Amino acid sequence: MPARAACITFDDGYRDNFEIAVPILRRHGLVATFFIATGYLGTGRMFNDTVIEVVRRLPLGEIDLSWIGLATHNIHDDASRARLFAEFVGAVKYLPVERRLAACDRLASIVQGHLPADLMMTPEQVRDLVKHGMSVGGHTVDHPILASLTDEQARIQITENRNDLAALIGTAPTLFAYPNGKPGTDYTIAHARMVEEAGYRAAFSTGWGVATRRSSKFQLPRIGPRDVNATRFIARVIYNVGSARPAVEAI
Repeated sequence: MPARAACITFDDGYRDNFEIAVPILRRHGLVATFFIATGYLGTGRMFNDTVIEVVRRLPLGEIDLSWIGLATHNIHDDASRARLFAEFVGAVKYLPVERRLAACDRLASIVQGHLPADLMMTPEQVRDLVKHGMSVGGHTVDHPILASLTDEQARIQITENRNDLAALIGTAPTLFAYPNGKPGTDYTIAHARMVEEAGYRAAFSTGWGVATRRSSKFQLPRIGPRDVNATRFIARVIYNVGSARPAVEAI
């Protein structure tokens, strides 16, 4: 690869990735890989979006969340809403998919009205990604934390997602990204082997760092560009060049 090469990636399959990011990428002659959780295509939103939209709509005052193991929260400003969102997502993220969905549905029943149902890409938009020269990768069906599943459940999530994408875009994807992606916490070496056995050529974690010749192809690090200005982003990239988090284990 050329010196200072960079790969641009987007996780999950959000509609705004297609409507906002793709035109910008094309305008600058850039390509990116979009890792798609196929179970959410055209269905509206992921579990964390349900939490966001509910918390945004909650009236001021107390809300009892003892049923999910959380304390009573007092909603009185934006900061208290942000704290509630973070705590609720933390409480349900590692639950089995069915229990996580049930918990989010119960939270949603607290507020009136319909929540947004158009946050994720449609199947047609995923196909159009390829037409626009972009790459599509796997990201499981339901975006579970793989380490919370049985081996058989994890294998199904990985292989069915790849099969769904192959049927959708006409070719099997070669790249995969682990949901949530923390090495050793959200996935293990066993899952990295499953991804390889499924036919993928490489996979990405969310472990910080810059990939080198020594990086495991199935646990490549990434840097999330969440900075508010270019200077901070550049500084963090420089920091990450020499401080990559280790992979779980080489395979």
